[in-house]
Amino acid sequence: MTLTWPIVLIVLVGALLHASWNALIKSGSDKSLDTALIHAMGCVVALPIVLVVGLPVPAAWPWLAMSLTIHIGYYIALAGAYKHGDLGLTYPIMRGLAPLLVALASGRLIGETLPLATWFGVAGISGGVLLVGLSRSALASGASIVDGIGVRASGNALQYVAALFLVDGLPYFALVMWRRGSQRRPAAWAHMRRRWPLALLGTFASAGSYGIALWAMTRAPVAAVAALRETSVLFAALIGTHWLKESFGTRRAAGTALIVGGVVALRLL
Repeated sequence: MTLTWPIVLIVLVGALLHASWNALIKSGSDKSLDTALIHAMGCVVALPIVLVVGLPVPAAWPWLAMSLTIHIGYYIALAGAYKHGDLGLTYPIMRGLAPLLVALASGRLIGETLPLATWFGVAGISGGVLLVGLSRSALASGASIVDGIGVRASGNALQYVAALFLVDGLPYFALVMWRRGSQRRPAAWAHMRRRWPLALLGTFASAGSYGIALWAMTRAPVAAVAALRETSVLFAALIGTHWLKESFGTRRAAGTALIVGGVVALRLL
């Protein structure tokens, strides 16, 4: 499997989509509810796709179950981070280290051998994500190694992604609504009636982003694709600067240079 320039460009488009729906959540007044709404609507979008393409083979189901569990924890962390404005130190470190962890795990779990240039690229992107994320940042994440194995076990990226989004949003949506209690639920429903058109755009961006990433993992090394996907932190920083009026200082500039260098190293060195 080779990381070609067309795959690089497509994954970067997916990273931009991922940053976009994160920005929608961060710009809203109710982070938890917006997160829940975006992913609950993913069930509606995924249902007709599942009816057309069918479900993945049984070998992929355990990976889907593991991915669902991880994603619920991610949504809780994501909404909590945005609720408090500036993101803390821990979560950007988790995102920055994620590509390195995927690179280390991919060798043991799926037998991928990465050349030295790929390691340089992964390290560069990780370092850039850390620098960008240590100021304000939007987050990009996913159960990369789990879904990378799952989509390969499925053999059909569209089937896997559609099945994942069919069930992915419902548990977190139910948890958010349960936490509201009976007195606050009418206000929650009113908020969702106002926000659903914008949330639907976020749903398509989220599904498109993850679908692109998992498709790419069937054609290129999982570690390289996971690292490229973390460039969404850079796109989020740019969106935050122009849309949310966040500052773009020296640290973000240095992180940007590292991320760009890492992307080039993945493909050219």
